[in-house]
Order: sequence, then structure tokens, then C-alpha cells
Amino acid sequence: MLDLKSVIADPEAVEKRLARRGPEAAALLGPVKELAARRRELNVALEGLKKDQSAANKRVGELMRTDKAAGEQARGEARALGEQVKEKEAALAQVEEEIAQRLLVVPNPPMDSVPDGADAEANVEVSRWGAPPKLEFQPKPHWDVGEGLGILEWQQAAKLSGARFTIYKGAGARLERAIISFFADVHGSRGYTEILPPYLVTRETMTGTGQLPKFEEDLFKTAGSDPLYLIPTAEVPLTNMHRDEIFEAEDLPISYCAFSPCFRAEAGASGKDTRGLIRQHQFHKVELVKLAKAEESEAEHQKMLDDACEVLRRLELHHRVVLLCAGDMGFSSAKTYDIEVWCPGQGTFREISSVSNCEDFQARRIRVRYRGEGGKPRLCHTLNGSGVAVGRTVVAILEQYQQADGSVIVPQALRPYMGGLERIVPQKFPRGVER
Repeated sequence: MLDLKSVIADPEAVEKRLARRGPEAAALLGPVKELAARRRELNVALEGLKKDQSAANKRVGELMRTDKAAGEQARGEARALGEQVKEKEAALAQVEEEIAQRLLVVPNPPMDSVPDGADAEANVEVSRWGAPPKLEFQPKPHWDVGEGLGILEWQQAAKLSGARFTIYKGAGARLERAIISFFADVHGSRGYTEILPPYLVTRETMTGTGQLPKFEEDLFKTAGSDPLYLIPTAEVPLTNMHRDEIFEAEDLPISYCAFSPCFRAEAGASGKDTRGLIRQHQFHKVELVKLAKAEESEAEHQKMLDDACEVLRRLELHHRVVLLCAGDMGFSSAKTYDIEVWCPGQGTFREISSVSNCEDFQARRIRVRYRGEGGKPRLCHTLNGSGVAVGRTVVAILEQYQQADGSVIVPQALRPYMGGLERIVPQKFPRGVER
């Protein structure tokens, strides 16, 4: 959430920064500016009324000692001023609540180091690691590889749950589980404390990281008047863990990693990526989250990016890092790097991780702070990143490690987690006849 003081102090500067995201983002500030002006008017009027009320109360005391009738009249006037003060205070509270609600749907302005641009076409490639695998045959997309191996099943999943769900079988299920354990171990060795968080959270928790109120339609939730929401990412519970807490500066940064299933009702543009594992309503991810001091968040951002890339380097998966332009960033982010993995069967790079610095945007919502210079509380900066998306790692392995005979080589780093298995070969599982 934006700092209201900054909006009031220089609304044009904030509006200019938001405009880098697009005209729609800047337009969201218009009602906030109008309400802020109304808030100023009410504060000035309230301050005047309180002065008048104080003077009237003083006059009542003086008159009651010399002229009781005049004192009673003055008391009535003071009482009327008191009612006006209450009315103005109620009006001010209402305006401040409306400002707070309006600010909840205004995105985070981008950092100055974020490139300009409206969409992914303006994103800037920062680096590449490795080289594409040399496949002496026409590579297949992962859905064909997975079906050929018998380890990925979409028809039965659709029977159970509808579109955009997948059943993993045999070595496929074990591969997914192996990747999760491998990621958690690597990140644990790099200073992250592993957390197993709840997968259902309250509305307040979703609001704390920016999923609500703007993205209500993209979420799954339980029925009833006070629903719980299925998390779209472990970022939500991890970031909210320290809501309303104050840290000593020396306690930061705090680094967490967590495996969780993720649930998203919105699974991408209509008709896009309908095949395979790229856009699912349910998927697995190992998430990275940090709480950092404001002056250290940019350095911690770079560390988190390297941590996310490390698991791909160890799996020897060709990938690149892209700095997102202002118009392509997520709602809560002030700066985001995407890590994209090469998918030879699709002939393109696909996003496998987003690593973002949200600065104090989320911390202001959840009121998580640390004691800065002189012991004065200061908002933490929050950072998050996929460390990385598990299903999309399966995609990359099936496509980059596929062989001409339809088998898939298991990356060396994963073999200890796969019971020493070196190659996934076609498997057959019994199926009945549908009637």
C-alpha cells in the first residue's frame, strides 16, 4: 500500500511514477487525491472547531462564577460545538477509511532502475546460463514426452476435477517429489529456514500481501460468511507470519523457504497454454521470502535471484534472467526479475520464477517493522521469489533431457532423490474400459 503522507505531500510525483505502469494505474490515484483534499479540509475545520470548543468551555467556567444565566447559555453553545466536533470527526474517519480502501487497489510504483515499457516486449534480458541441449532429433513438447512415458495423465485428471489439472504417475510423481526435496535442501544450505505453512488463510492475510481486494476473482475460497482462501503461493503465509511485529535491526534479514501447493482460479489468458503443465489451477512451488532492512533490500534482491538460479544451475538447465519493464510487473512489486527456462520442445523460453522486491508496499499493510537509527520503528522491505516452480521444472527436465528413444535422462543432482534412477523409460499402468 502506498504511503498516504507521500501522496499528500506530492501527489503529482506519485502519479508520474504510477504512470510508468500505464495510464490505468495512474488513474487509480485520482480518487485518492480528491479524498486527500477533503481530508485536509476536514482536518482544518476540525482544528478550528476544537479551538472554538476549548474557548467556549473556558468561557463557561468564567461566566458560571459571575453570571449563572449567561453561563448556562454559554454551556449550550459549547455543547453545540461539541456535537459539531463529533460530526466532523465521524466525517473524517469515514474519509480516511475510504482512502484506505482506495489505496488497497493502487499498485506499487516501479523503482527508477526498472525499464519503461507497456508489456513483455519491453523486458530486458540480463544474462543467460549454459547452452541449449544439442538434440539430434525433433524435440517433443513435455506433454507428448510425459504421455509417451506414461507418467503424466490429463484425461483422468479432467474426470476428477475438470480442465487444467494433472495426475502424475510412477516416476513422474517421484520426480516431482524429488525436485521439491532437492530445492528445499539447496535453499536450506544457503541460509533459508524451511517453513511448512497453512494452505488456507484469512481475508486479512490475503489483503496483507496484495492479493485482495484486487484479485478476488482469481482465488479459490471456502463457502460461508467468513471464508478461508486457498493460497496462490506460499508468499502469502510466509510474509504475513510477522504481521504487527517489530524487529531489532540486527535480526534482519530473515530468510524463509517453503514448499506448498498453490491454487489459482485464473490460470492465464483464455485459450492460452491449455495443454501441459504450464498453467494449472493447482501446482507445487518452493517459495523464497525475505524481510530486510530498507537500505539492504536491493542487495538481498540480487542474492535471492542468485539463490533461485542456483537450483537450475545444479540441474544443468539452460535458462536466462529478464528484468521486467514497468508495465509487465505484478501488482505488489517495485522491481522484478523473471527467470526463464529453455523448452526445446516448444522452441521458446518459459517463465519458471519471478523474484521481486516489494520495498515497503506489503510491510505497510501488515505493519511489520524494525528499529532503525535511534530506535525509531521503520517499515521492513519484503522480497519474494519462486525457488522455483516445481511443475515447470518438470517441464524443463522432460524437454531438455529427452532422448530420441522417448526416454528422459534424470539430472545428476536429482538421482540421489530418485533412488539412484538414471533414466525414466516408458511405463504402463492398468486402465479399465470406460462404460
